[in-house]
Amino acid sequence: MTTPPRVSLAETPHEPAIELPAIGQGTWFMGEGLAPRADEVRALQQGLDLGLKLIDTAEMYGDGGAEEVVGEALRGRRDDAFLVSKVYPWNAGRDSAIAACERSLQRLGTDCLDLYLLHWPGGIPLDETLEAFERLRESGKIRRFGVSNFDIDDMQALNATPGGGECAVNQVLYHLGSRGIEHSLRPWQRDHGMPLMAYCPLAQAGRLRRQLLDHPEVTALAAERDLTPAQLLLAWAIRPVDGKRDVIAIPKAVQSQHVRDNAAALGASLDDDALARLDAAFPAPEGKEPLDIV
Repeated sequence: MTTPPRVSLAETPHEPAIELPAIGQGTWFMGEGLAPRADEVRALQQGLDLGLKLIDTAEMYGDGGAEEVVGEALRGRRDDAFLVSKVYPWNAGRDSAIAACERSLQRLGTDCLDLYLLHWPGGIPLDETLEAFERLRESGKIRRFGVSNFDIDDMQALNATPGGGECAVNQVLYHLGSRGIEHSLRPWQRDHGMPLMAYCPLAQAGRLRRQLLDHPEVTALAAERDLTPAQLLLAWAIRPVDGKRDVIAIPKAVQSQHVRDNAAALGASLDDDALARLDAAFPAPEGKEPLDIV
């Protein structure tokens, strides 16, 4: 049996390097009553059973409701998961970030996050947020920190801030129909050994979803390779570039079959012909594009 594709988070002065499966689990829209809570809990537990170790959530999702769903799913099996949550930019102050993290921990029913992200750039100075993250790390409440929705100029500013070089990941919107990060942001992060987390890898948000999943080339390639269109899109998102994998995709699933399909996508690989056909249908950007944000 082949080992599922993995992405490495770099060693820090306080944590060893860690390898994570290239597909994890998102929780956006969980805890909002859109699906029975028991189904959401079961889906996350099923994903863990199938090797989707990383679970991503945020204080924003369902006003903490998603974190409560995750907490229920992890009851008695916290060690099975690599747990990620995010702080609102306006809660990312010297003391407010500490309080926000503690609220998240309480909802999640745990005493430590594996990774804590600044949800998007805000008005609070980065050095203040980094100071709070360091205090959280020193007190054992987080193991690593990262950011989300940061474009290349944001990443350069972060990297120039004392302590910013320890940023573990940047979580951004990325899918076959939204490739803007490939021009400058992704190369910069590769140069700095920093993986990407791809949210909306199936274009879950907006009208593009149907355009992607129903696109003739996507459906044809998926059928030829005995994949669902969604599995093809996940395999594309986590594809190695120049022999190296640096993307962790975090699709959200509630239905049991979708969870199984997402996990099975870890075993899918796309040959050069498939990649060339997808490039022709959805070309990579020729210049810098504004960061896509939902």
